Amino acid sequence: MTNRVNPINIEEKIDSGLLQISTNFLFDEIQNDNIKMIIKWIVYENTIKSTQPITLYINSIGGSLIDALALIDVMKKSKRKVRTIGIGSICSAAFLIFASGEKGERYIGKNTSIMCHQFTDEISGKHHDLKAQYRETQLNEQRMLTILTEASGLNKQTIRKTLMPPTDVWLTSAELIELKIADKYLEDLK
Repeated sequence: MTNRVNPINIEEKIDSGLLQISTNFLFDEIQNDNIKMIIKWIVYENTIKSTQPITLYINSIGGSLIDALALIDVMKKSKRKVRTIGIGSICSAAFLIFASGEKGERYIGKNTSIMCHQFTDEISGKHHDLKAQYRETQLNEQRMLTILTEASGLNKQTIRKTLMPPTDVWLTSAELIELKIADKYLEDLK
């Protein structure tokens, strides 16, 4: 009789152990389901009396800006510092979440693929609907500018030119640190 290990039990044990050390992961496309779990986790972590930061690893090509903004609001309200660690890919809405981590606690892997761009939305409908959707697009652009200004200390004009021109902007880890959107390399995490 061979001693087989159930991979589901191992994964549950690993997840449980990581949650005990206040560590969680945001992988895959950003959407309501995975953001809801991260929000619940942060709210729960704030019920625990600790001065240790909570750690969120991010590896995502982006997704729903609205869900990302919900998470960013919860991160900013957190009594405990939210450390963000960008690995693999931090693009689009995931870029904003990463940037919203606690200043001094934003770590980036040297091989991380990093992309920022303007907010995109498909606008269609009747004339009055188009006007309302256009207004929301403008508001989302302002929200993004505010988040990136607070994260980096750069002014809105520089953010528009550097991070939100008409085309996607791909960055290296070194450039992200230079822009003060990341603080340190992952290898510097102790």
